[in-house]
Amino acid sequence: MAELLAKYGNLFLSGAAVTAQVTLYGVIFATIIAFVMGLARESSHRILSIPSAVFIEVFRGTSLIVQMFWLFYVLPFFGINLAPITSAVIALGCNEGAYAAEAIRGAIKAVPKEQEEASIALSLSPTRMLWKIKLPQALLIMLPSYGNMVMDLFKNTSLVSLVTVIDLSFVGEQVRGVTGKTFDIYLILLVMYFIGSLILGQIVRGVERFAARRFGVRKTKHTALNKKIEVLP
Repeated sequence: MAELLAKYGNLFLSGAAVTAQVTLYGVIFATIIAFVMGLARESSHRILSIPSAVFIEVFRGTSLIVQMFWLFYVLPFFGINLAPITSAVIALGCNEGAYAAEAIRGAIKAVPKEQEEASIALSLSPTRMLWKIKLPQALLIMLPSYGNMVMDLFKNTSLVSLVTVIDLSFVGEQVRGVTGKTFDIYLILLVMYFIGSLILGQIVRGVERFAARRFGVRKTKHTALNKKIEVLP
């Protein structure tokens, strides 16, 4: 194994860099999709809620691999040619974003009803109620689910090699084809993906701690506000 790392270590590192790039872009795109679709799904306007519900069900109900194949192999028949990494990021973002959208919608619903009543008593508009009251508290509720989405997206990047993205898995398969050392190659991949998961896990926990400090105080203030309103005549 030491000989493999000495000879092909730079290739594995370049593949890991591409995997990290796909993960970063995928998480950003999935986050945008999640908030847009989650908030639209929760909207009282059917022109927003129905298309978002269809989007969520389609991307949750179909295979990620098939979605990648559609973007990379099928769309060219309609004159749309996407780069491999673009196809991978869009598929990962839409698939994982659809799951995260439901987590966001559930988190918004989990905000205590008293918060909405207090906002109405203060004559806050629905938009201000959403951004100032509900979302900060919903973020704390949905962060564990969001962290799971990030980890799942990272692990699913191993599929992007199927649309010719030269990521860590792609490099591993190429080196295995040259050397024939299946056990050693897959052990290296296993360890590298595990290390990546550990790093992401630390980042996610750091974000959770930051959010708890940043929004926890705000949540306490709103709870105190409710108690004040309850004693008003």
